Amino acid sequence: MIRKMNTNDYDLFLKFTKLFYESDAVLHQIPDAFHVRAFEEMMKSSNYIEGYLFEYEGEAVGYAITAKSYSHEAGGLMLWIDELYILDDYRSMGIGRDFFNYLRSTLDQSIMRLRLEVEMENERATEFYQKMGFDFLEYDQMYKDIDRSNQD
Repeated sequence: MIRKMNTNDYDLFLKFTKLFYESDAVLHQIPDAFHVRAFEEMMKSSNYIEGYLFEYEGEAVGYAITAKSYSHEAGGLMLWIDELYILDDYRSMGIGRDFFNYLRSTLDQSIMRLRLEVEMENERATEFYQKMGFDFLEYDQMYKDIDRSNQD
């Protein structure tokens, strides 16, 4: 079962997001405060970030976070699958496919593109995403974090 997270899911979210950031699916860990901030933002509003919990036979087995932004390139809103994590013992059981089917059936009509990031070394995830219809972009992304540690 796929469902949106609620305030009662705080501990589960922290458990899963920390496992995700300890895995080889990401390049580096993040401060604990970032996990807390993400949950707080999800609970404030679903305008641009939403969290989903994956359950199998009544047990929580993974999660996803999506974030909305506008894409001029896509001609409308874009939904980032920002994080997707399923416990090892529950992978290849159709849960990821169920999540994408859930998104497809519940997406707002203004969403024109789905987008995600994947570590190239994560061949299993890459193959899965391709089966779900994702293609590679022909360019790399760049980023710059804003250092706010010296601000009051």
